[in-house]
Amino acid sequence: MNVLFVCSRNLWRSPTAEKVWRKVSGVSVRSAGTSRRARRRLNSADIRWADLIFVMEEKHKSKILADLRSEASFKNLHVLDIPDDYQFMDPELVEIIREKTEPIILA
Repeated sequence: MNVLFVCSRNLWRSPTAEKVWRKVSGVSVRSAGTSRRARRRLNSADIRWADLIFVMEEKHKSKILADLRSEASFKNLHVLDIPDDYQFMDPELVEIIREKTEPIILA
C-alpha cells in the first residue's frame, strides 16, 4: 500500500507521519507539501503513486483538487484536521497521527 501524507511546507506534520509509518511492513510512504516553499513539493507523480492520501487540513485538500484535479479526481483524500501547532516528532502529534490513520491504513 502506498500512503502519501501532505501538509503545507513538508516540515513537521507530514514528515512526522511519514516517519511514523516508514517501517511498517507492507506500507510505503511519502510526504510532501502544497506550498511553493515546501521542503518537498507535491507533484502529480505523488498523487498517481498513492493508494491513500492523507492531508492535514481542508485547505490542503482544496489545493490538491485545484492544482492537480485530473490526478486527484479518483482519489479519496482523507482530511486529518491536524493544525500546524506541532514540531517534528512531537509526541502528541505522533499519537494523533496514529489514532487517525491506523484504522484506515490497517483496514
